[in-house]
Amino acid sequence: MATNLAIDDKLLKEALLISGLKTKKDTVNHALKEFIDRRKQLEIIGLFGKLDPDPDYDYKKARVL
Repeated sequence: MATNLAIDDKLLKEALLISGLKTKKDTVNHALKEFIDRRKQLEIIGLFGKLDPDPDYDYKKARVL
């Protein structure tokens, strides 16, 4: 999907340098992927302590000997 965006040139240049990627497109796509991944991580972290543990779970059975 072609999209025209007004992106801050200074931020884009810095992202290009830091990422080591070759193109602006790759840099923006990589940044979007990282943003999405981070938000998903925060959602998962938000669930810690809110889910009831499985009383039948046996961590010893899951061990590989």
